[in-house]
Amino acid sequence: MPAPSSPRILVFDSGIGGLGVVQALRSLAPSLTIDYLADTALFPYGEQPDDILRERIADLVCKACDTLEPALAIIACNTASTLALPILRERLDLPVVGCVPPIRWAGRVSASRTIGLLATSATARRPYLKQLHDEFAADCRLLIHGSRHLANLAEQAFRGEQLDPAEVQQELACLFQQPGGNDIDAVGLGCTHYTFLLPYFQRLGPAGIMWLDPAPAVAQQALRRLCDVTEASLPASPSSPADRFFLTAHPQNGEELARNIAWLGFANGWDVFS
Repeated sequence: MPAPSSPRILVFDSGIGGLGVVQALRSLAPSLTIDYLADTALFPYGEQPDDILRERIADLVCKACDTLEPALAIIACNTASTLALPILRERLDLPVVGCVPPIRWAGRVSASRTIGLLATSATARRPYLKQLHDEFAADCRLLIHGSRHLANLAEQAFRGEQLDPAEVQQELACLFQQPGGNDIDAVGLGCTHYTFLLPYFQRLGPAGIMWLDPAPAVAQQALRRLCDVTEASLPASPSSPADRFFLTAHPQNGEELARNIAWLGFANGWDVFS
């Protein structure tokens, strides 16, 4: 008899940021079948009102789960997680793994007890950050830069475009030039898009900084939950249909996007989810 096929999972984000989680999943579980949904019609989320986002995310992810029938959903977006995780976990009869700013991780590894966070403007202004700080790193000074531009720069980096280093340095200066910024020794990436800017941060940022990308930890947690649901290890054979990539709006350059996502397993290109 043929081996059982692997369960499907859904990875959701506002754009390409969740592909950092996909990349980690591919490394940990190559046979895993992944459906990716990017809400590009409303990107970037940082510029949208919370009440509109909350209902849209909940409705869109629930519809995707009904249509695509995943065994688990990953909300690979800090803004979406902080807004919609409770609603999704109430509405969906499957595990939902979120992504939150790695403040706890930064608090564990910081020697100077001054930690930084790069986030979107939407994530930076939410009370949830204060809750994370108070609960997991209260003995640390937390400095935050809520950027309106880094997510767009990350999308450009993902597409293979060369960025102007001065633009990245300007964003980093908004964090490290705050009072106390010279004491920062650990910086959390509070937006999954920033995975694709990590080489720039490491090259252009101050020496000795620990840059904390939560994507691998999110992938590991998702696989643990998935094994709990399936009550077995992941099968070696992928499921059918193959991995699928969905957008909520037509991209400006569909052929370029198809080339950029092929190396992550989405060999059949993209489609619009409706």
